[in-house]
Amino acid sequence: TERRNAPFTSYGNRMLPNLMEDVQYTENQICGEIVVNEVNFVRKCISAESSQDDLWGKLICTNFKVSFISHDALPKQVSHLLLGEHDIPLTCLEQVVTVNDTKGKKKVLSSNQKLKFNPTELILYCKDFRIIRFCFDEAGPESAKKVCLAIAHYSHPADPQLLFGFEYRGRQYHGSSVAHEIYESVSSSVSPGEQSNGTTLGRGFQTPLFDRPSEWDREIKRTGAAEWRVCSINEGYAISPSLPEYFVVPVSLADQDLKQYSDSFTDKRIPMWCWNHPNGSALVRMASITDQLQQRKIDQRICTGITKSHPQRSDVLRSDLDKALPNIQEIQSAFVKVRQICVIDPFEESEEKWLSSIESSQWLEYVRVFLKHSAEIVYLLEGKNASVILQEEGDRDLNCVVSSLVQLMLDPHYRSLIGFQSLVQKEWVMAGHRFLDRCNHLKKNDKEESPLFMLFLDCVWQMMNQYPAAFEFTETYLTVLSDSMWIPVFSTFLFNCPQQHAEHLMSKRIPLGEEKVLHFPPVWDWSQQFSLKDQTLFNNPMYVGKGASCVQNGTVKTFRRTKHKTYSSTLRGVPSALRNGLKDGHDTLTRRNSLLAQLRPDFSQMREVVESPSERFFRDWFSRPADQKGLLIPQLLPSHVTLWRLYFLRWVPEACILKGGPVTAYQKLSQLVDEIEMLQSKLRQYKGPTPASTPISSPSGPPSDQRRMYFQARTPDETPATPEYLSSSFPFTPVGNLCRRNVHGTPISKFLNGAKIWLSTETLANETL
Repeated sequence: TERRNAPFTSYGNRMLPNLMEDVQYTENQICGEIVVNEVNFVRKCISAESSQDDLWGKLICTNFKVSFISHDALPKQVSHLLLGEHDIPLTCLEQVVTVNDTKGKKKVLSSNQKLKFNPTELILYCKDFRIIRFCFDEAGPESAKKVCLAIAHYSHPADPQLLFGFEYRGRQYHGSSVAHEIYESVSSSVSPGEQSNGTTLGRGFQTPLFDRPSEWDREIKRTGAAEWRVCSINEGYAISPSLPEYFVVPVSLADQDLKQYSDSFTDKRIPMWCWNHPNGSALVRMASITDQLQQRKIDQRICTGITKSHPQRSDVLRSDLDKALPNIQEIQSAFVKVRQICVIDPFEESEEKWLSSIESSQWLEYVRVFLKHSAEIVYLLEGKNASVILQEEGDRDLNCVVSSLVQLMLDPHYRSLIGFQSLVQKEWVMAGHRFLDRCNHLKKNDKEESPLFMLFLDCVWQMMNQYPAAFEFTETYLTVLSDSMWIPVFSTFLFNCPQQHAEHLMSKRIPLGEEKVLHFPPVWDWSQQFSLKDQTLFNNPMYVGKGASCVQNGTVKTFRRTKHKTYSSTLRGVPSALRNGLKDGHDTLTRRNSLLAQLRPDFSQMREVVESPSERFFRDWFSRPADQKGLLIPQLLPSHVTLWRLYFLRWVPEACILKGGPVTAYQKLSQLVDEIEMLQSKLRQYKGPTPASTPISSPSGPPSDQRRMYFQARTPDETPATPEYLSSSFPFTPVGNLCRRNVHGTPISKFLNGAKIWLSTETLANETL
């Protein structure tokens, strides 16, 4: 609101012309947020057929989000602490399209562009699959134009430091040089009852960030990796800018040797330990060796070091992911196609046709391919008792997906909420996944954009869907985690690597005289986004993992890791020259073409005739009931790998099932678990020798805000009915997202079909498609 009469408004190093007139603050403004422009008498379109249900209000652009303030509130059960019910973070915007129906004009806006017509409509295409449409038929034309230009301008920041997170953190966290030490002291002093979903009340986090040696040490001890050590040669990012300062290497490899080898790897990324199996085999990730003259020598030394770390000195095998899996451009293309089918194209009259379209997008095929390849790595580690090197040219994309999936299948710790968050922190954030580029936060290079993290979350959901009791968290948690990528205040998704994070911590935008250090919270501090009550939607009532004991025949059964026999025969198709990681013109695992050309039968359906050791391993595993507290292997037939409906269809009104969908079962299970936990609480309060001598506890049990389930047990007076607000999209609501005109097609089907510009539904309805 400062300098609103000035001809230009300065924000960061950008000059925005004449956009600060008649500005007021938003009702739910957060720290560091400023209003750039606003326009009154705006209509938010709810239905494509009529304007009867449309909402009227004020459209606001801030340096953080696009906000719509309406007096006609929509029903909403879960409140976001950073975003209102109609808010869209600027980093979530895919395209900003302005339309003038009367003149038949349209334009896709980007930063620093001029708009030569007064818009009558604004359509926002969002990265989380929402499509929002605003009409300016009663608004002032100049005000409407200014707010459209402001939205386009601020959604295309020229530099990472112009992302809102720097303004938000600069206001809240400057001078907090001891913030991370607070994490250690608070998390150790807070009692378990005060902890919720990976955070503690206060400033501490349970989830390890792996930015200090002690956290790597704890992981080494947890997995029993006795012959591995924490290496600190990259302190200050002295060796590689994309590796963490601390990582784990074999004890037998000296720091001096590792420094010498580093020059031969892409981006100097020395091989990095991921995980250790109880049998001693290790999972290691590695970039490609660029020095061809030294390749064989370095290969031998690295593999010798890994072999020495194995108790039985077992073989080391290598998987070249660049040859075995789709590349980032193919994954991006498949994601764009499935978005087109789910959100833009009309639903077909025949469900079979629509499902065929989904299958033809290749997205589900790629999900199957990654799950299948990860399962084959699991066989090498578990069945062959061999250490495995995952190799990718840059070691920052495909390796992140596969290493995480392998550990998720093998280690039940990573299927707990805290364990899963530590897995993402370790294998994605600290390993240097390019979140800034892959999310395209700066909208500079579409070729670098690729939804690899979304692909990983989809793979996790497929396993959750097949083994619903094995995971402590829910699909709501996974969906909220994916949405958090577009909220630019968390260190988790803001940077390309830890070194870039460290560079940007020293910000020039903090007032002079104050300590110039910024501390961005990780996304794992869920109290930044949700109340403790709403965070209980992350809890799976069916979870039977290590932290959840179960009662069988009156005896409490605790977690015990399942042991499997070793399949030590030679892996079919793997020549002996491949042992110890030496390549001889062949690959350890199935090449990409054989995976994509045709999907092999499901592991449980493999023939018993002329079985290879791997086939026998999978057949034996599927012949027994799955131990949801131990090794998990996904089933891979097309009928088993399905569309993640909550994520892909939650904003589609036509796909919303009122009082239906998986959430109805979740509600009833949660109520049942809550009732059991209330009874257990009452039993714990009973201490007297006889019922007559013991005071009766409150019939309501523990306070509502301390209970683990979002949906709580009914009282005897309540009617056992499904709440009116429940739908297949819960806790999200598709109301207010652009509807398709009818099942026979819509002009919006031009989206991503070669055309990068969309007209309004009114204008295009008269065109012949």
